[in-house]
Amino acid sequence: MNDKKTLILLIYGIYLLALSVITFITYYADKKKAKRGAWRVKESALLAMSFFGGAYGGFAAMQLLRHKTKAEHWYFTAVNVLGILIHTALIIMILFVFKF
Repeated sequence: MNDKKTLILLIYGIYLLALSVITFITYYADKKKAKRGAWRVKESALLAMSFFGGAYGGFAAMQLLRHKTKAEHWYFTAVNVLGILIHTALIIMILFVFKF
């Protein structure tokens, strides 16, 4: 693997890790607010964070915190799984398809 590809993977990996941690924390904060009956994080914000790179953290939060897992929130599972698939596919494409 060349240095350019390694750098791109490193930057992308840091981006995914950072956004996943932020997404997990946001899901956690929303769960706490839900328990207190406080003002909540918009669902669209949670979904956007998951779709644009935080799906690993979003999916982990759903499983570990049992947040947004009821049947009426099926789209959270769908968006997180779709985000994981998209970003995993991008990693694979960087590794094996794109020529840098």
